[in-house]
Amino acid sequence: MTTLFSPIREFFKKGDVLLLFLCLTASGYGLALIYSATRYLDNNNRNVIVQAVAICIGVVIYIVLTFVDFQLFVEKCWKWLVAFDVGFILLLLTPLGKESGGNRNWLALDRIIPHFPLDLQPNEIVKIPFILLLAWQAARIHQQERDISSPFSVAQLTGHTLLMVGLIAVVCGDIGMCVIYLFLFVTISWMAGVKARWFALGGTCFVGAILGAWFTILQSDRFAYIRNRFMVVLDHSLDPLGAGFQQSRSLLAIGSGQLTGQGYLNGTQTQASYSAALPARQTDFIFSVCGEELGMVGCLLLLLVLALIILRCYWVGRNASSPFSAYVSMGIAGMLLAQVFFNVGMCLYILPVMGLTLPFFSYGGTSIVTIFAAMGLVSGAHSRSRPDWLRQ
Repeated sequence: MTTLFSPIREFFKKGDVLLLFLCLTASGYGLALIYSATRYLDNNNRNVIVQAVAICIGVVIYIVLTFVDFQLFVEKCWKWLVAFDVGFILLLLTPLGKESGGNRNWLALDRIIPHFPLDLQPNEIVKIPFILLLAWQAARIHQQERDISSPFSVAQLTGHTLLMVGLIAVVCGDIGMCVIYLFLFVTISWMAGVKARWFALGGTCFVGAILGAWFTILQSDRFAYIRNRFMVVLDHSLDPLGAGFQQSRSLLAIGSGQLTGQGYLNGTQTQASYSAALPARQTDFIFSVCGEELGMVGCLLLLLVLALIILRCYWVGRNASSPFSAYVSMGIAGMLLAQVFFNVGMCLYILPVMGLTLPFFSYGGTSIVTIFAAMGLVSGAHSRSRPDWLRQ
């Protein structure tokens, strides 16, 4: 029995218990919102059960990863990690690949394992090795005493990122996930010391590519749905029953909640079963559920918990014992910040729908396990942080 509990005691000594507490607070809050958002499904609690099991698995992974020093692992196995990233995404092109909402994001494991309750989302899982590889690349450049802002160094980091972003864009068609990978690249590169001129150049090229695509490729009927997603943000009256339907419902739900909300389990749209009610309420628009039932107070509390998690990741990064650990923690902080920004902006109808979930709060087994794994990496960095005398 002593041997069984010794790793747990060791975790409480070395691991980031505060971060775990914040993560459990956020995911518990999210679980309550998911329960409310799915009551209209004939009292089917499957979503709540799956999410709760995923949270438990995530906590175990969090504790395990606290004791793993990934820098040594990446140094020895980086080629295998790259192969895993590419191969796992390419699995979506096999018969296991499943398309939903215009994106081919999921592996339907029930096609080979009957009644398996979960679909895997490779581009969520691959974020973890991508962060590790990009952080290791940046740390290795410094270790070799090369200039991180040299054209060759920047080309290395950019090439790796464009490989994954291009693969996800072509195979999955998930523009939102591509944006998150780009934010990971920007965060880690900036923290590693890449000079601002490269970001200015990259930003100019990115804007130029977007404008070029807008006036050429996106003008075709094939990509009309993407074009309309952006147009309705500029003009909410353009297509309220089509491209703007989801966000119109979202804005109505949030606005009707006012300061304190309509009451938990009492939201007009959240509890409605008709098709014109709030769509994707347990996933993309969970923030809208919070706004309708708990009001501005509930939304501010939600954002406060997420802000504390992001700040904790930033603090761990600032006090990390190695550049690699610092880049990993800072990259995860940037990833969380980007997902919160785009999801909330989407729900408030100031950004287009991008299919990005709200970390810890939205329903999704793969998503919640992956986010706890990412937090486990931060906890591992905390367990190997610099002593006080060295920080001073």
